[in-house]
Amino acid sequence: MSTTTRRPNQADIASRLGVSVSTVSRALANEDGISEVVRRDVQRMARSLGYRSKRMPGLRATDRRVVALVPFANATGGLSGFYVDILNAIRSEASVCGLDLDIRLISERKVTLELVARHVQAAGASAVLLAGIDASDELASWCRENEVHAVLVNGCDPLMRISSVAPSNFYGAYMATRHLLSAGHRKILHYTHGHRPTILERRRGFVTAMAEVTGEEAALVMSDDRKPMELLQDISEGKHDVTALFCWNDIAAVEIIEGIQGGVGQVARDFSIMGFDDLPLAAMTAPRLSTIHVDRDAIGRGAIRLLSDQIEGETAVRQLEIGVSLVPGGTVHARA
Repeated sequence: MSTTTRRPNQADIASRLGVSVSTVSRALANEDGISEVVRRDVQRMARSLGYRSKRMPGLRATDRRVVALVPFANATGGLSGFYVDILNAIRSEASVCGLDLDIRLISERKVTLELVARHVQAAGASAVLLAGIDASDELASWCRENEVHAVLVNGCDPLMRISSVAPSNFYGAYMATRHLLSAGHRKILHYTHGHRPTILERRRGFVTAMAEVTGEEAALVMSDDRKPMELLQDISEGKHDVTALFCWNDIAAVEIIEGIQGGVGQVARDFSIMGFDDLPLAAMTAPRLSTIHVDRDAIGRGAIRLLSDQIEGETAVRQLEIGVSLVPGGTVHARA
């Protein structure tokens, strides 16, 4: 027995918004006597439900104009390999989705609401991609009040006011820690950084995996407190009774590996190190860094698809999590 899905009609739109069918009809036809707020809500709901009509106005060119804001340090520093891959995917997917994309580097050290608003307005955009930029209360309110579609790229909003796409940070860190635990390590230190929601999720994944196996309090060191070479020296001097180190990203892990190879600190032959991100430099260490691979292409594609859906009328805030995978490498050694 076959079934067909009923196409949405004006009564469905009216029911969702609590208005009359005649109001919906006039709003879709852009007739006079309908407030701009009601007209906008009706047309947005129509797109969200998949309603199509010859009387319904299409999207304006400016509705498909997107500005992507990328902090200068992300595009040119150690994380450049991470964000360049994401931006390449964003460019490609934007073309497929028919979006007019304008990528802009932000040189200021602090990203403020005023800075974001200025770039959005200068680009004549109705949508913005925020690469590695977290959502402040002011930014979330401004996007809502000015009807600016927004997606956090490689970020997340714990209060779920702005849609986002990011790798599975919690489960990636959980996977990395379990890999060290499966090699026989029980005294593992997590070297972590700052308070971005994405990094906090990696920290939580580490703590969860350790608690499941050891039942003991997880050991953490913040990068603000100790630089990589200082941490390596502390470990070699026995200030941390650990046999393995899980770094919040590959850059920190590689710096510590280079320090060990350069004789900065002495550690046991079976001392193990895990990174996160699988940046190009992870494959340049000898042996190759054991790390967690992040599908940066999928992050870029996902960001554009989330934004495109918003432009077409999707109103739900969505958090897209991209799966990660283990790269065993050669820096994790089995404990006897």
